[in-house]
Amino acid sequence: MSHFMRTAMMLLLAGLLAVGASPVSRAADAAKLALVIGNAKYPDNEFVLSEVANDAQDVTEELKRDGFVVDRQSNLTADTMRQVLDRFYARIERGTVALIFFDGFAIQSNRQTYLLPVDAQIWTEPDVARDGFSLDAILAEMNTRGAAIKIALIDASRRNPFERRFRRYSAGLAPAIAPSNSLVLYSAALGAVSASGKTDHGLFVAELLREMRAPNITAEQALANTKNGVVAATNREQVPWLSSSLTTEFSFAGSVTRPSDGKTDVPTPTKPEKPACEVPQAEPAPNADDLARDPVIADLSRKIAANANDIASRYKRGQVYAIKRAYAFAMQDFDLVIRSNPGDGEALNNRCWTRAATGDLQGALADCNLALRINPGLSDALDSRGLVNLKLGRTAEAIKDYNDAIQRNPRSSSSLFGRGIATRRGGGDGATDIAQAKSMNPNIAKEFAGYGVTECSP
Repeated sequence: MSHFMRTAMMLLLAGLLAVGASPVSRAADAAKLALVIGNAKYPDNEFVLSEVANDAQDVTEELKRDGFVVDRQSNLTADTMRQVLDRFYARIERGTVALIFFDGFAIQSNRQTYLLPVDAQIWTEPDVARDGFSLDAILAEMNTRGAAIKIALIDASRRNPFERRFRRYSAGLAPAIAPSNSLVLYSAALGAVSASGKTDHGLFVAELLREMRAPNITAEQALANTKNGVVAATNREQVPWLSSSLTTEFSFAGSVTRPSDGKTDVPTPTKPEKPACEVPQAEPAPNADDLARDPVIADLSRKIAANANDIASRYKRGQVYAIKRAYAFAMQDFDLVIRSNPGDGEALNNRCWTRAATGDLQGALADCNLALRINPGLSDALDSRGLVNLKLGRTAEAIKDYNDAIQRNPRSSSSLFGRGIATRRGGGDGATDIAQAKSMNPNIAKEFAGYGVTECSP
């Protein structure tokens, strides 16, 4: 998603990562196996989980690019799920990197998380262990079969039709009791659930894929970045849970190069011989009917209708409108938020970006300048002002803003891409930054096209 959704990007992970204390080794040329399960069609649920099929396909394709041998399955009954898991276990050899991705419904019972097949018949709590598949048991079996690294990515922290039959509340998922050298990521916090939508793609998987593609970071850092991205995008309403006991270094996108001087830096990809010049088509802006049908917008609008002073919901709705390029509606929400609190630097940054996207460059510049006076270290505002200066033709100022933004957030694909474009317009090459940004976010050129900026524009 766009950079303006990434407020508070460097959230602390204190107490979250339980990394083993033994020396770190590297997983070199190990076999990589993955099982991807997308259960979307539960007969007991009132609607199909629309995002599950698309997300499972996208995860499958990314894992294949990363060198995994992937078994993708969908809408598994209990019998079929048992057979699929047994087949997965049988293929694990000593030293394998083994990964399971599950998208669907899960329930915790007796402090364990159970993944549910589509034909689960659950009416009482004992039925959960009978019909579900214990995540703890799955990880333990992966370990017993010899997997050197065990990874579980679980997008199942949803309200489900089974739990309300025997509980008055949604208990979310329980912490995984994982063997050593494991990584486990849930889409929401322990005991918490996220809303089930009818969207084509899920936020959690979108953030996960973005981070899996990022070069020169470990898998552990990629999952930590996924957590941070979801937290920032939802204004801290959804907080994924991450547990790590890795003692072996592993990266989804290849080996990790350590800088010799001990400093953290942005990796430099191979420079293309002939920099490409792309003119991608921007996504069309939605019409009023599309916006009215959006479940997130509808939910936020109901909250605002019930409480006109619900500034948090109005701020979030403004962000959703801006993502969907409904800029006039976004401006209305941001205007009200800022009137309520003129010192809200993040809201000023969002309005700056929205104005920049619509061509109100002087108004955007004023908002960004004010946001940075309130919070001089706000990297998103530096990134937004870089876009404003880029569109104003102030190349040197744009490069300075992007440099400052990258210094604070070296993994901002928006800042890297913007700096590459600004460098190119200033007579330089810019190909290194552009290639780096595209490797981190394959849609970045299309996003910038939506702002009226392309690699080929003067």
